[in-house]
Amino acid sequence: MKMINPGVIILATALLVPGCIKTEKPTDYPDKPGTGEMVLVWSDEFDYNGLPNPAKWSYDIEGNATGWGNNELQYYTASRLKNAEVKEGYLYITAHLEEYEGFSYTSARLVTRQKGDWLYGRVEVKAKIPDGRGLWPAIWMLPTDWSYGGWPSSGEIDIMENVGYDPYKIHGTVHTEAYNHTLGTQKGASVNVQTCYTDFHLYALEWDTKEIRIYVDDNHYFTFKNEGTDYKAWPFDRRFHLLLNVAVGGNWGGQQGVDDSVFPRTMVVDYVRIYQNK
Repeated sequence: MKMINPGVIILATALLVPGCIKTEKPTDYPDKPGTGEMVLVWSDEFDYNGLPNPAKWSYDIEGNATGWGNNELQYYTASRLKNAEVKEGYLYITAHLEEYEGFSYTSARLVTRQKGDWLYGRVEVKAKIPDGRGLWPAIWMLPTDWSYGGWPSSGEIDIMENVGYDPYKIHGTVHTEAYNHTLGTQKGASVNVQTCYTDFHLYALEWDTKEIRIYVDDNHYFTFKNEGTDYKAWPFDRRFHLLLNVAVGGNWGGQQGVDDSVFPRTMVVDYVRIYQNK
C-alpha cells in the first residue's frame, strides 16, 4: 500500500477535489532513487473521461454468485459508470445500496490481468478510501498464471485493506500455502492513518527476489522475507496483476454488519504507477 514522494513526484498548480489537491500529471517520470534505478513500465493517470481504459483494465464478475469466497454482499458490475468512472483526473469506484441481479449492493472490481502483469518492481496507487461500517476497500495483487495451484498456494499480496468497523487502520498482508489465515499463520502488519478517509495517501509495494515491502506514504511498516525454501512459503517468483475494489460485507468486512445509511461510498484513485529495474 505506499510511499509519498519516494523519488520525485512533480507537484504543480492543482485542481481542487474534495479532500485533496490534485497531482499534476508529469510528462517525464524520473528514476526512483534508492530503488535500483527503477523506470516506469505501466501507468494510468486517469487523464480521460468515461469508463476505465479497456486497454489497461478489465472487470472481475465471475465470483458474484458465490460471494467471492468471502460471503461478500455486493454484485460487481462491468462497464457501468455508476460503479467505475474516470472523470476530472480520477478513477471513482463506487459502492451503491440498490437492488441489482438479486443483490442489495453494487460495486466494481477492476483488474489488470493480461493487460498489466509483473514479476518484481514497485507498485504505487495514490488513493482516498471510503469509510463506513461494512465497507472493505482493497488494493491488492493476485497471480496471473496460478502456477502453484489455487488459493493460497500461488500467493496473494494485499497492499492496502481497510474494514470500516475498524476505522483508520490500514493493513498490509501476504498469503501463501504456508502462511494464511485459514491456518492461523498469516503474515502481515497494520498502521493507523487518521486521514485515510479524507485525504489521498500513497500505498506502495516493493517486491524483489529477497523480500516484499509494504508502505503507506513514506512509512515502511511491513516486510515479508523469502526464506529460500519452496513455493509454499514464497510463491512470489511468478507474475502478478493488480486489483482495485470496494467490497461490501463479507467474512471480514461484515463482521459487525453493514450500515446502509452511509451509501453511496467511493474509493477515489489519483494514479497507478508500476516501476521496474532497468
